[in-house]
Amino acid sequence: MNVHDWLLNLPFSDPESNCKVIEVSFKQGSRKEFFRNTTLQYFDKGDYVSVEGVSGFDVGEVSLTGELVRIQLKKKGVDEFSQEMKKILRKSSERDIETFNISKGREKEILARSRAIARQLNVQMKLSEVEIQADGKKGTFFYTADDRVDFRELIKVYASDFKVKVEMRQIGIRQEAAKVGGIGSCGRELCCSTWLNDFKSVNTTAARYQNLSINQTKLSGQCGRLKCCLNYELDTYLDALQQFPDYAETLDTAMGTAQLIKKDIFKNLMWYILPNNTKHYPLTIQRVKEIKQLNRQGQKADELQAVEIVSSKQREENEPAAFVDLVGQISLKTLEKNDRRRRDQDRSNRGGQQGPRGQGTRDQGSRQQGSRDQGSRNQGARPEGQQRPPQQGGGQGPRQQGSRDQGTRNQGGGQGNQRPPQQNRGPQQGGQGPRSQEPRNQGPRQQGPRDQGSRPQGPARDTPKES
Repeated sequence: MNVHDWLLNLPFSDPESNCKVIEVSFKQGSRKEFFRNTTLQYFDKGDYVSVEGVSGFDVGEVSLTGELVRIQLKKKGVDEFSQEMKKILRKSSERDIETFNISKGREKEILARSRAIARQLNVQMKLSEVEIQADGKKGTFFYTADDRVDFRELIKVYASDFKVKVEMRQIGIRQEAAKVGGIGSCGRELCCSTWLNDFKSVNTTAARYQNLSINQTKLSGQCGRLKCCLNYELDTYLDALQQFPDYAETLDTAMGTAQLIKKDIFKNLMWYILPNNTKHYPLTIQRVKEIKQLNRQGQKADELQAVEIVSSKQREENEPAAFVDLVGQISLKTLEKNDRRRRDQDRSNRGGQQGPRGQGTRDQGSRQQGSRDQGSRNQGARPEGQQRPPQQGGGQGPRQQGSRDQGTRNQGGGQGNQRPPQQNRGPQQGGQGPRSQEPRNQGPRQQGPRDQGSRPQGPARDTPKES
């Protein structure tokens, strides 16, 4: 975890009294150790240094310097002036860093091979990580196991295959999760892999004090054990529960014995339930103490006098309307509805400007023609290539059908108007097309232009020009 040295720029009266111990991290912070700086060099945070190792040297990164190291030494109980503390050799050179990178590149291959060897020898253990020293002379194998493991034969195979001095180190489930790392249910990086070093025991009592449901799936962390964060707020809950009365699990009332089901430290309420009833009764701490006093005197409370809980929604409805900033809270549905209404009005206005079109509703006898209320509908043209069958009364041949003209057609009719010979046709034998033909209405024609009354049904035909 990244640590800010807030004592770095503070002046000291005696420079000789500065802490000569430096904290060095290995394997990206998974292991940290203290080393004595016997050289006259000054190391900054993030520098790579070569330190004493087992029969060689190792390379690590400086994680903490100055007075903060003295605080960490006191916290972990390490003597600052211990003679057994290893020393820093020098600042890492390019050759040291190159050797360090080569050794670290072998770790994945060695880990996979060591797991295969453990399965072949049927050793009941799980290898989680392998750390090779920078000079490649020592390898530390971290493993987890439920029982004691006899790995004497395993060490011989590892030493002969990998050509390193083997050290087997057993770790717990929580330490394994810290080395693997990951993201917790809170969305942040795991505490054990960032800043948490000491792992305290966690049990379900901590969850009960905090009124959490005992759900193993939700209370378990990535390691499979109870989450360490259950202990973070436990002291706060214990302090708040001190003002609640003890031995108040049951209350004797006239309606029966009330059982305690929950304590709410935020509202200072205690929730009870009566027998043969599923309703929950919230009581104040003072009311619970009064009922317990009556019970000690051998009396039963007539009623619980539960507190009425008002939800936040009801509270907002009862409160008077106040100024509310509606910026950014405009609903788009209103705008879409207004836009749709405006488009409908424009469409109806365009239909009224074009004027009513002649459109007939088909009846079984005659078709009456009237003005349309809902706009105009364009009549489709007759398909090209379709010919009218030969007429009985006329000698005109087949003819292509044209599109129906828009508006009302004024047809000349009556007894005084003479039609060209091509107009004298007999009744149609039957039209071909998508519409069914009906016989014309046989009646006298009126003189002058035809009114918008009855119009003969049938396929529309073009009136030939007069010669």
